[in-house]
Amino acid sequence: MRHRRGARLSVTAALGAVLLLVTGCGTPGGVDGDLTNGWAVMAPANGFEPNAGACHSSNFSSVGGRSTYEEIDCKLPHRTETVYVGTYESPAADADEPPLDGSAGAKAAYQVCDEKTTAYLGAPWRTARIWIGVTHPTAAAWAGGARWFRCEAVEVASVEDDGGLVQRTGSLRDALTGDGSNLLLTCYAVTLDGSGAINGMPAAACTAKHNAEFVGIWQAKDLEYPANDATWAKFHDGCRGLVAGYAGVPNDKDLQFRTGVISLPGDDDVWALGDYGVRCYLWLDGASLTSTLKGKGAKSLPVQYK
Repeated sequence: MRHRRGARLSVTAALGAVLLLVTGCGTPGGVDGDLTNGWAVMAPANGFEPNAGACHSSNFSSVGGRSTYEEIDCKLPHRTETVYVGTYESPAADADEPPLDGSAGAKAAYQVCDEKTTAYLGAPWRTARIWIGVTHPTAAAWAGGARWFRCEAVEVASVEDDGGLVQRTGSLRDALTGDGSNLLLTCYAVTLDGSGAINGMPAAACTAKHNAEFVGIWQAKDLEYPANDATWAKFHDGCRGLVAGYAGVPNDKDLQFRTGVISLPGDDDVWALGDYGVRCYLWLDGASLTSTLKGKGAKSLPVQYK
């Protein structure tokens, strides 16, 4: 911008000299005196803004610079997909720098991306092997007036054990419509380590041997992020309610003797952004199921201990 002001001052000085020449000596031949006649007006400068529906071969980054931005066809192998491009609103937009992690502005953008991703995929994204993130402009672009944010959706190998990003082909648009998507969470073969903690949770077809099933998403709003047995117990209680509805059994004091439960919130960083969705699973230690327990009722999930 300093160079542009300098150029403008130079032109102004030159015009002043020409005007003095014209005033003192009259209009030269072949000149009509209109110094701007026929000059094209320069278009206003426009800042870079990303496009929704674009795919990218690079890994997700919370900061998006113009120099590293590259769109590719979603039919080609890629790692992230921009499902929506939004604009930060006041007061976040009035700040001197992009919203910090966990700030009100960052939470508002994440909430928009949460809703837009579900709409883009055709079903709640938490019910699938999907992770979402928000990308904002660089500090320099922000200082230049950029106020956009990108909603990025990413396929992951698994959501149960922090599986890595998948290099996929094909757009995620409407990818969760219908019941046949291979992205949807279904059944699992859970294994334990020597201490009784979950050692692995590989996905399995519900017609193959398994001992756990995804039952739905429970919202843990107004609770603290689980850090001890007492806080985890609240999450397990919330998920048990979904287990009861999924299996068709009473949600009473005997439910804990019918089935175990696995409760998986997101990491604490997305929790700070207001992501309180908890993935819930019924779990039968030592069982070897070969069909789903959905809607099977009390006879298929009897009280085992009292």
